[in-house]
Amino acid sequence: MANAYIEAILGKFVHVHQSEIRPLLHAFSAFFFLLSAYFVVLPLRDEAAISLGTSALPMLFLASLVLTMLAAPASSYLLSYPHLPKGRALVLLYRFFGGSLIFFFLLYVKRVLHSLRPKLTAKNAFNLSVWQDFSWIFTVVRASFFLWIALLNLFTISAMWARVTDIMSSEAGTRLFGFVGAGATLGQLIGSLLAVAMAHLGPVLLLVSALMMELAARCALSVGDDDLNQSSVLRLKRDECASDEGGLTHSGSIEQNSPKPRLVNKLVAMLEGLRLIVASTYLLHICAFLWLSAVVSSFFYFEKSAVVAGIVHDPLGRRILLAEINSLTAVFILIGQLTMTGRLLTWFGIPVALCALPMVAFLNLTALAASPSSAVVAISEATRKVINYVVTRPAREILFTVTTPEEKYKAKVCIDTLVQRLGDAAAAGVYKMMEGLLLEGPSAVAISALPICVGWLWVAVSLGRRQATLAKMLETTPR
Repeated sequence: MANAYIEAILGKFVHVHQSEIRPLLHAFSAFFFLLSAYFVVLPLRDEAAISLGTSALPMLFLASLVLTMLAAPASSYLLSYPHLPKGRALVLLYRFFGGSLIFFFLLYVKRVLHSLRPKLTAKNAFNLSVWQDFSWIFTVVRASFFLWIALLNLFTISAMWARVTDIMSSEAGTRLFGFVGAGATLGQLIGSLLAVAMAHLGPVLLLVSALMMELAARCALSVGDDDLNQSSVLRLKRDECASDEGGLTHSGSIEQNSPKPRLVNKLVAMLEGLRLIVASTYLLHICAFLWLSAVVSSFFYFEKSAVVAGIVHDPLGRRILLAEINSLTAVFILIGQLTMTGRLLTWFGIPVALCALPMVAFLNLTALAASPSSAVVAISEATRKVINYVVTRPAREILFTVTTPEEKYKAKVCIDTLVQRLGDAAAAGVYKMMEGLLLEGPSAVAISALPICVGWLWVAVSLGRRQATLAKMLETTPR
């Protein structure tokens, strides 16, 4: 009775089968808490970067790339470890990042406030603007915080999408990924509103974010059936080992008798995601699509940061303004995901959905080149995000429903994190080289990004066709 009632309510937003209700709701909830955790501290992170100076952004993006290169193999190894259920792996990952948020809270408040106690009072204890007089502490803590929150966002969300694409088919993704994404958008809205309401508390938002990460970990346990998925993976591995002459016996004897080869095997497994990417033209196309997306998005991010830094000079005011922008954008995204995503993906298909964002980005950059004003930057950024999360992002996740479990948990994490950061670093390098042109306004940067959008659109068309072909092959292949 309860399931029928829930199914009736969900049916108003999405076409869902009864067997899909439980994983759908838990995936929705997990994304809600993940994005709430991120957007609660996002204005704090962006303000930290802006306070270091917009000229420092390219270096921060480069440092983020290096950090991601170190973390991606470890994350892939954790998520694909054969003796660890996927739900438990997600719990470990989310609790690790939740604990790191508490650590940063202590850095922001306990240690720093103790060393600066003569200068701080109870009234301004949580006002980060008073730290600007403390050079190296101010720089190191805020730079580290910016880098770590960026890492948290990439890995936690990528891991959850890997889990969702593992338990849902391409057809189910077309119907349900919009609703799953709505959970993330609702989290963005609630997190942004909390950031506005509690902006004056500053670092206390880190504790709120840590609580959200714990709730996300609990929801992640119920996304999919660990026993079923684990047995399938182990059976697949047995079949692969059986086809390799003596492979199972040989690897087993080595691992029992020699600790050094065991360590080597683990290091190789951590880098397996990169090998899978290089071996697959389909995954390479996904890499190209995401890399170009990251490059264009970074251009918009730099422009937004420059505009906000020029308009608002007070750190608290910047945090409030950034949170308000995030809240307003989330409202439009949420409405679109609940009412339009499933229909648009069903009607127009994955190829058109992938092409939507490059086309919108081209139009936005053209408008920015013609009129590089704060209003155009704000409208372009909002439009780009709405199209991305309502149409293109769900389609991008559907791309992985036609890949193998190994590719989902090893290659996907590398693609969503390392390739994303490579795009950010590339955009940061170009932006740094063009700093002289920025004296004449941002139109020069916008014009330089137009050819990138054209290449991005070409990759989207090719990738959409490949996905459609693979999906049809899976539907016709006997199970």
